[in-house]
Amino acid sequence: MRAGIALGSNLGERAVRIEEAFAFLQELSKSPDFLRSSLWKSDPVDCPPGSGEFLNAVVEIDWDGPPEDLLTSLLAFERRAGRSPAGTRPRNAPRPIDLDLLYCGTLVRRTPELVLPHPRLACRAFVLGPLAEIAPSLRLPGFSRTVQELYDRLIENHPAVGS
Repeated sequence: MRAGIALGSNLGERAVRIEEAFAFLQELSKSPDFLRSSLWKSDPVDCPPGSGEFLNAVVEIDWDGPPEDLLTSLLAFERRAGRSPAGTRPRNAPRPIDLDLLYCGTLVRRTPELVLPHPRLACRAFVLGPLAEIAPSLRLPGFSRTVQELYDRLIENHPAVGS
């Protein structure tokens, strides 16, 4: 199944961290069919004052296991790249890398550890924009609009989030 993953970095050598994450995710993909957006810049959202600008991207990989196993792999990569585990850092603190599982095929999950599709996906231009770049006609479970339509509507209703 196809799985979407958002990447973000606002600490240290951001572009280097994103490229390392791209390489990791390409290796994690079960096939060579790997989609990768360009890098997008965004202002920090809900982060502590003084947090730096983010570099963001989205990839889509092939995954053939449970989404919980994919999430475990993403969190392990974050820790190896220098991100402190949740619960040991302030919420939304600056981070060398952040990998968020956005969707996994047509699965819908709602557990304490994992919510699919990602609960804030549709209100984040820094996720929808890169996702629309690689999968504009994708319709996520529970959404009546395509990713491109969601992005266009978000920008239309909140022009500042697209700048």
